[in-house]
Amino acid sequence: MRIHVKRTGGFAGIERDASVDTAGLSDAEAWRTLAEQARTEGSDEPPVGVPDGFCYQITVDDRTFYCSDPRLTDEQRHLITRVLKEGS
Repeated sequence: MRIHVKRTGGFAGIERDASVDTAGLSDAEAWRTLAEQARTEGSDEPPVGVPDGFCYQITVDDRTFYCSDPRLTDEQRHLITRVLKEGS
């Protein structure tokens, strides 16, 4: 599974993105579960964010969903943080 996170917005408006390919990872099933949980509360359309807040576009394989601060679920926040930290 390939997970891509694109973050836009924020005070400086700097875009950031990263991807993780879970194929061959020992914790691939944990990634899959987290991605599925994050998707359940995501939106098919980009949400209206708040001033200086971040908006996220998350693509898991060929399915894209959107979410934004401050209305992230715990699962969305965890997935975003993990991909931006561990991804390339």
